[in-house]
Amino acid sequence: MELFNHLNQENLLPFSGEVNYFPNFFNKAQCELYFKKLTREIDWRQEPIWLFGKQIMQPRLTALYGNPDIPYGYSGIEMNANPWTDFLLDIKETIEQIAQIDFTHVLLNNYRHGKDSMGWHRDNEKVLGTNPTIASVSFGTPRKFQFRLYKDKTLKKEIILENGSLLLMKGETQHHWEHQLPKSNLVKGGRINLTFRKIYP
Repeated sequence: MELFNHLNQENLLPFSGEVNYFPNFFNKAQCELYFKKLTREIDWRQEPIWLFGKQIMQPRLTALYGNPDIPYGYSGIEMNANPWTDFLLDIKETIEQIAQIDFTHVLLNNYRHGKDSMGWHRDNEKVLGTNPTIASVSFGTPRKFQFRLYKDKTLKKEIILENGSLLLMKGETQHHWEHQLPKSNLVKGGRINLTFRKIYP
């Protein structure tokens, strides 16, 4: 894989953040292998979250892997990390060459079909630091992914996250831009997403 040929990717955001997209970051054989392992070997769970004062079940399956001494919480969920598996470490070490950061954790999302989704949010928890770098890897069915400016929600950007792709969010992105994975009646297959991050104790 010619990783460093990708370093001059165009910024997808017009201002106040930096997002780079790397299609075909993993080849077809790697995608098939990793998707099987992620489906079969990850400790998937469906967690309840608080949304507008009500507790609901997340419309997806999730898991957290990484440093077991550092927990991670969001939307009222406190997650304790499972220890790294060999294949998750392989993926992590590959994307760290592009991200130029040592990730401590990966939050995994299993979108089983088009009805599974992730609502508008920013990855701006204090434990992620001031300008967090989030590396998002996708395996499986391509899905639409959207950004919108936090202070002007009419300004939106959209991309299709393809099988084997890497989306790298860094700089001030999490301060100024929200993102979501919307529901779709057209999507039938599953997609598994890995979001690598560095969590500070």
